[in-house]
Amino acid sequence: MSYRNVNGSGTAADPRPGGPLDLQQLRTFLAVHRSGSFTAAAQLLRLSQPTVTTQIRSLERRLGHPLFERLPRGVAPTAEANDLAARVAGPLDALEVVAGRDGGGASASPAPLRVAGPAEALHALVLPALAPLVEGGLRLRVRTGPAEDLLEELRRDRHDLVVSAVRPRGRTLVAEPLADEEFVLVASPAWADRIGRDRLLRQGASALCAVPLVAHDDELSVLRRYWRQVFGVRLTCAPAVTAPDLRGVVSAVTAGAGVTVLPRHLCRETLAEGRLVALLAPEEPPVTTLYLVRRPGVADNPCLEEVHRRLVAAARAC
Repeated sequence: MSYRNVNGSGTAADPRPGGPLDLQQLRTFLAVHRSGSFTAAAQLLRLSQPTVTTQIRSLERRLGHPLFERLPRGVAPTAEANDLAARVAGPLDALEVVAGRDGGGASASPAPLRVAGPAEALHALVLPALAPLVEGGLRLRVRTGPAEDLLEELRRDRHDLVVSAVRPRGRTLVAEPLADEEFVLVASPAWADRIGRDRLLRQGASALCAVPLVAHDDELSVLRRYWRQVFGVRLTCAPAVTAPDLRGVVSAVTAGAGVTVLPRHLCRETLAEGRLVALLAPEEPPVTTLYLVRRPGVADNPCLEEVHRRLVAAARAC
């Protein structure tokens, strides 16, 4: 198939004898291709799932070949579907900029920008970076939650942008590395004196056996990774204190509850002030990458590009 262009009349030019393709069917096709699901596409387009199914079947009949392989969960595009998506994505996205999702004019007030991510990243990075934009008219709605839940909600158009330590798979979302988080083993000055740096360097993890551990979950996921990568042993202790927000972990450890592992950006001030002490300085500390994730295509919210630019600049300045 030789696909030429999308025009402003609501149809797409097509050299096949049948004439132009239906623009709404192409929009629906692109939503299914990007979301990987008829159900997700229906939610994005605010259509019923039977309507999405009917439009895709009509487009497949028109083209004379299937576009998606139906799977137990979602759909997989055929080679022809990938080719069609590559041809129509640019023109359709450009048309969305002109028309807007709901066909509104330029005078319409932009909807609030919906940003989600881990509480500590929102607190330390996102809100300080975006606060200056509020005076210029930005309306912001912020949510926290587990990474996988937020990414699934992003696919379903419940967020515009997600900061995530989990990189999404597949074509349904676009992820850009935002910042690398270095993890630091920290304690209060009193605990640091009791443990002793020289003893910790000599004995490794065994020097911490009697020290209470503070974590943000019962699985001690961050601490286990640190123990494995830095000490080369498996962590088997149970936490003495758990707090679901890493800021609570900072507070507990600063007050003398024990030892923990924190992203450096979250404890930079307390380390500089001497209220926390870094117990080790390994040559290769554990690092986790934060990603800025959004749906592919043109953003519905005109503020998104500026927000994206601000967050990238703020992360690089950290």
